[in-house]
Amino acid sequence: MPLDCGWSDIGSWDALYETMEKDEGGNVKKGDVHTIGGKNNLIYANGRLVVGLDVNDLVIADTPDALLVAKRGSSQAVRDVVNYLKDQGRREATEAPINARPWGTYQILHQGDRFKIKHIVINPGSRLSLQYHHHRTEHWVVVRGTALAVIGGKEIYVHEGESTFIPKSTPHRLVNPGKIPLEIIEVQNGEYVGEDDIIRIEDDYKRTE
Repeated sequence: MPLDCGWSDIGSWDALYETMEKDEGGNVKKGDVHTIGGKNNLIYANGRLVVGLDVNDLVIADTPDALLVAKRGSSQAVRDVVNYLKDQGRREATEAPINARPWGTYQILHQGDRFKIKHIVINPGSRLSLQYHHHRTEHWVVVRGTALAVIGGKEIYVHEGESTFIPKSTPHRLVNPGKIPLEIIEVQNGEYVGEDDIIRIEDDYKRTE
């Protein structure tokens, strides 16, 4: 069917600015954003307060893993920044703040030398692969729901406020047997805490193949 309409694939921050509602100063504000003075800005906040003070013609995008400050009109160059970050081996270029998995999601809360802290959410009735790690231990703390932890062939239930420990090279699996999302804080510790230190033995989603 013929269709006569405008079109934009909104492929840049500048294109997004053009499509969104603006205040009396020409500012686009999304999230917990406040401006004092300043005109024609796009300010995007995701999770914390962002204040623009007497700034003009800027794109400010504050996300959990990165902060972008750019002159409006230059946001097409963001792809060059991404390529630079990839060359530097930065995980922000390839890994989202909240990572979707077939069983739920995980978010990296903090990472340092020899440790990583994650917030893991497992959908009701779902389970992670049976796996082990060469280089890290894991400590699971349940903050919501009930977990069925399979560790070295033994099954234990872990409830809210309780925790359990997984040694290196020990096969383990995390299961949500309940009717609500299971939330876990996972603390990894070891000489290497990369996501590729996962040896899958069994997996419901055929990721061992």
